[in-house]
Amino acid sequence: MSKVAFIFPGQGAQVCGMGQEFYENSETAKQIFDKAGEWLGFSMTELCFTPNDRLDITEYTQPAMVTAEVAMMRVLEENGVHADMAAGLSLGEYSALVAAGVMNEEDAIRTVRERGILMQEAVPAGEGAMAAVLALDAVKIEEVTESMEGVWIANYNCPGQIVISGETEAVKEAAERLKEAGAKRCVMLNVSGPFHSGMLVEAGRKLGEVLDEVSISKPVIPYIANVNAELITEESQIKDLLCRQVSSSVRWEQSVRKMLDEGVDVFVEIGPGKTLSSFVKKIKRDALVVNVEHVADIAKVKEALGIV
Repeated sequence: MSKVAFIFPGQGAQVCGMGQEFYENSETAKQIFDKAGEWLGFSMTELCFTPNDRLDITEYTQPAMVTAEVAMMRVLEENGVHADMAAGLSLGEYSALVAAGVMNEEDAIRTVRERGILMQEAVPAGEGAMAAVLALDAVKIEEVTESMEGVWIANYNCPGQIVISGETEAVKEAAERLKEAGAKRCVMLNVSGPFHSGMLVEAGRKLGEVLDEVSISKPVIPYIANVNAELITEESQIKDLLCRQVSSSVRWEQSVRKMLDEGVDVFVEIGPGKTLSSFVKKIKRDALVVNVEHVADIAKVKEALGIV
């Protein structure tokens, strides 16, 4: 019997039209999109399905992504595909929380709207930046960032791809030092803030106030937290982990290795694009990964799992 992990991409993967096929073909998906619009006071279908500038603005991106991912996941579950554990990259962790039964759809979508606003307002425009560091060992990157003020490791994505974040000038200086240390390239990212850096500690504290109003349940299946790449099976530590996640490194590579150690042999990426699928493949070349972003993809997952 296969052991299945649902994995969910984060901010940056959003595309216009995400989830539209599911909305048009599933009453369950339609209800999630329509209710999300009611909860937030604006049309989620217009945001996700019609070309617009708001989809790339953090406070809108975050609820849009979680809505689309959860809608896709619920249709997948209706087709007999269920997860043994779940994980998500940064924002995607909230979709994983829904998959694990920790939060309901409404709380997750409302929370990430507030999270997006807090992250967006945390640092004035232009004062923070992020850069992808390619083809350099993590230890060397840690040595450089730990020797500097104002720069942190934001994401351990996969071997050869780590993202740094922090004050704009510090990130630029770190990028130069990392190239001198042997990085193949350092690419400045088109982002609206220095996410997963020490500059967002206050945003994480304020998120705690939002989470105080949210019902957090014991996970029905384990999920892997970004902050420590550990299986979370009790609700007591979840709020603290989510508050810290905003300003802490996303340990995605370590999370995938944890899932592999726990016996996961099928990864199902749910959401737009194949970003996480590519990361998993770089971590374990022969891993079985199926991505779901179109209705037709459900058949691929069922075939991979031998579900008739």
